[in-house]
Amino acid sequence: MSSITVPPPKCLQKTFVAPRRHMFGPGPSNVPPRILAAGAEPIIGHMHPEMLEIMSDIKSGIQYAFQTQNNMTIAVSGTGHTAMECAIFNAVEPGEGVLTAVNGIWGERAAEMAERIGTWLLWDTFHMAPCSLFLTRALWVALAKHKPVLFFLTHGESSTGVVHPLDGIGDICHKHNCLFLVDCVASMGGAPLHMDKQGIDILYSGSQKVLNAPPGTAPISFSERACQKVFNRKTKPVSFFLDMTWLANYWGCDGKPARIYHHTAPVSAFYSLRESLAILAEQGLENSWQRHKEVAEYFHEGLENMGLKLFVKDKNARLPTVTTIVAPPGYDWKEITSYIMKNHNLEISGGLGPSVGQVLRVGLMGGNSSKASVDMVLEALRDALRYCHKSKV
Repeated sequence: MSSITVPPPKCLQKTFVAPRRHMFGPGPSNVPPRILAAGAEPIIGHMHPEMLEIMSDIKSGIQYAFQTQNNMTIAVSGTGHTAMECAIFNAVEPGEGVLTAVNGIWGERAAEMAERIGTWLLWDTFHMAPCSLFLTRALWVALAKHKPVLFFLTHGESSTGVVHPLDGIGDICHKHNCLFLVDCVASMGGAPLHMDKQGIDILYSGSQKVLNAPPGTAPISFSERACQKVFNRKTKPVSFFLDMTWLANYWGCDGKPARIYHHTAPVSAFYSLRESLAILAEQGLENSWQRHKEVAEYFHEGLENMGLKLFVKDKNARLPTVTTIVAPPGYDWKEITSYIMKNHNLEISGGLGPSVGQVLRVGLMGGNSSKASVDMVLEALRDALRYCHKSKV
């Protein structure tokens, strides 16, 4: 008599086939065949010499994408949230202050992560309208008042469609002995970004947006100033998995001759990340920035010609990778997105965090950033507005 009490799931006896869709939401984006093929290469050991060479290539690719010469540059095994926690958990100790700029959901998430490690008594937050920018004068005042060790800002806020200027902020932070942490998950490769020139101390991103790689790896880089703080802590970081003392060694960034096992890296995901960074390097950063800008402007013009309104009024504050459209009055935004998915096999999304119920979000990132993609989205929206129910109230 069998000792098995739970039978094999019938659902797993069916062959799985993933649907093919146009992924035009805020992420993940479509993965091109070249990157899919890289991820399908044979598995090798996570400490094999070939794997360490791949990790070195990834480091060089991130340095290019971030425009930094920081030695402490790696890819965290996890999504952008993992990198956000890696930055905060390593740079901040219990009882220290964190200042976060909140103009969307990612500032809210950063504040919550800071609170969870015991900084809740001291962290303070800039609360701004969802599509607004903060003034540097306000930052001077906040830094002088609260004396935080870390200031967080999202460069490309995908929940609201805002791209925030970065020039000069690092200098202000450094004059107040504060590290400057930036989230560029939705902007890296799609909008100009210069980590070293802009005085950014910790910068992180994700693999699934402009890079068009599968979700699950997150580039992150620490300046020398940040490393001084991270590697001279009085307490260990709350997370062993994200402890940069271990990760620096695993990635060969600590100058030690031998690498010690820390965790089993996502080998296939690193293959894909390396290939996506290679594609960005081949295209050229400035070319990628310009293409995303031109495609976004073409899209915005098409939307306005349809009578739709853009959520971010200031053209210079619009994120080139993720566009937020004011939800058409009288329509149910959920019906619009569902209709487009069903009839056009195309994903666009509703709002997130402070923009829930207010906007539709369209992401045109990496290989999806093209005028052909724009034309598909515009036609899908026209069709949805013709056939979806519009309230007369």
